[in-house]
Amino acid sequence: MLLPRRISSLSLVVVAIFALWYLDCLPEFSSSVRRPIVKPGVKTKPATPALTPPSNTSSTVISDTRPSLHSKPKLDKPTKSRFSNGQQVFGSRKFIQKYPVKDFAKFNHGLPLQLPKVQHDFERENQKDKVRRLDRLEAVRASFEHAWQGYKKNAWMKDELSPLDGKSAQSFGGWAATLVDTLDTLWIMGMKDEFEEAVNAASEIDFNTTNEEIVNVFETTIRYLGGFLGAYDLTDGKYPVLLQKAVEVGELLYCAFDTPNRMPATRFRWKEALEGGNQSASEGTLVAEIGSLSLEFTRLSQLTGDMKYFDAVQRIMDMFDENQSKTKLPGLWPITMNAKRVSFVDTSFSLGAMADSLFEYLPKQYMLLGGRSDQIQKMYEYAITAAMNHVFFQPMIPDGKDILISGKAIVDESTKDIATEANGQHLGCYTGGMVGLGAKLFGHDEHMNMARKLVDGCIWAYESMPSGIMPEVFHMLACDMNSDCNWDEKAWKKAVLDRAKRTRKEDAELKFTDEALLNYTITQKRLKPGFVDIWDPRYLLRPEAIESVFIHYRLTGETDLMDSAWKMFENIEKHTRTDFGHAMIDDVTVAKPEKQNKMESFWLAETLKYFYLIFSEPDVVSLDKYVLNTEAHPLKRPTPGSDEIIRYYT
Repeated sequence: MLLPRRISSLSLVVVAIFALWYLDCLPEFSSSVRRPIVKPGVKTKPATPALTPPSNTSSTVISDTRPSLHSKPKLDKPTKSRFSNGQQVFGSRKFIQKYPVKDFAKFNHGLPLQLPKVQHDFERENQKDKVRRLDRLEAVRASFEHAWQGYKKNAWMKDELSPLDGKSAQSFGGWAATLVDTLDTLWIMGMKDEFEEAVNAASEIDFNTTNEEIVNVFETTIRYLGGFLGAYDLTDGKYPVLLQKAVEVGELLYCAFDTPNRMPATRFRWKEALEGGNQSASEGTLVAEIGSLSLEFTRLSQLTGDMKYFDAVQRIMDMFDENQSKTKLPGLWPITMNAKRVSFVDTSFSLGAMADSLFEYLPKQYMLLGGRSDQIQKMYEYAITAAMNHVFFQPMIPDGKDILISGKAIVDESTKDIATEANGQHLGCYTGGMVGLGAKLFGHDEHMNMARKLVDGCIWAYESMPSGIMPEVFHMLACDMNSDCNWDEKAWKKAVLDRAKRTRKEDAELKFTDEALLNYTITQKRLKPGFVDIWDPRYLLRPEAIESVFIHYRLTGETDLMDSAWKMFENIEKHTRTDFGHAMIDDVTVAKPEKQNKMESFWLAETLKYFYLIFSEPDVVSLDKYVLNTEAHPLKRPTPGSDEIIRYYT
């Protein structure tokens, strides 16, 4: 039966509307496919993201056109934010911002300043020194090649190699953390074919999909975003795909900033966010995680012209600046904070674990901004003054060597008294390099001696262990700062006994006499004179000690540091090498420690890179040209006359 004309016309309108809606939403019904496994040397076709949305949620698939290795990115002008109209595509889903930013923070007006030269003017070396240096350089390169080949053959495109059994582990999103983190090291070591093979593989990584429930914003920033930016800068932009991938990572990470106060959810629950769930910053946030995003986000804005990234981290810096004088120890920020309500009530202060890179990034951010930030300089100088007074300590050691260790400060809430806790961490060893860099940048020549003492403190800790490697965490006995600090064995033994009584209750219950408990503790803990306790005897392949040795060498040209670095490398290589790579070790207090089945990406990205750089020519990754992020990725510093940067500063 024929329908009346009026109803027929209405039907046509409905059909037309439906057709337009269908064409607009067609990607929502695209089926996901499994991404191919990328093998070394094999190029694969682009694949559709593999996220499977919940049944009650619609999705939008991102365009998956991938740039070729040498294709020119369309970034000659500031890029238009993909958050147009508050929407962002993430995998097979559409993310809609609830708290979009209308006006982004901008770089300060004016060209980059001519900053003080920080790297030492090295004289030409004699032939004997050159031969020794090159021999050491080649030994480090051979160690790197061994671990890289182990990763390539056994864990390609996985996050980590398991160095004891030759298997793999996924720990940071499943996006091939070791591969991306190691890109610039491959280039620095002259392994161009391996580099291009890795870049080709990295171009296939889909940052729009992960099996992880939570994305760690800090780790993703320093390893992936930093990895791509460092490799891009180091190769002078000859591989545009690296910047394209950096933008992909940046877009993902930016979603975590969509909170009421624009402080990031450092543990980004992406599924909940995509389902429209409310995001907020954590009430228990580690200050290192929220405060160590500035270099990578700033550099991404410099390279793309998209100021949303810089705006995101500048808000964090403004927050830290505003509260620096309001903490329990003015000048320093405590280890944890409430980022949701922006409050600092913690009473523990350290430049070590969980706080470290917040402080490390201050002088480096100043350099990356071309010196155009009085705010950053003020924050650093305030912090380093407080650290000198309350965190750094002079330990009592048998040989009387004048060294410093970066410790911890505890504030008594009732009395407001500040106590320096004489504990050392391998993670805190970066402070020697940071203090030296700050001294050069800000004209504090008197800080260079302190910087060297901090470096020497970590060298001493290495040399004091039977394995020749520093433990992860230990405790000592502090002297009054700038005192003679003469060795007093009775005072040392008393400190060992007092700590044993406080911390080893299970041993105290054995009804030991004081003398028996003291001897038992020294024997069981294998305490060398000077160490009151070794709380964590492991070595985790960390880079912080060699990082400071390298930086101080580049700042001063003091050649004895090269010998110290070589001793460190020889012992680490001896105790960590496996058939497949290098492994963490469980106890540096014994001559033959057991190995653990883990090799984090920073072993190739940082530790071996620093060992290689200290034996390289001084112009390889010059500190006057690059800023190294916390994963040692070299980000190019803006300098007066830099065409790339000028248009964003004026």
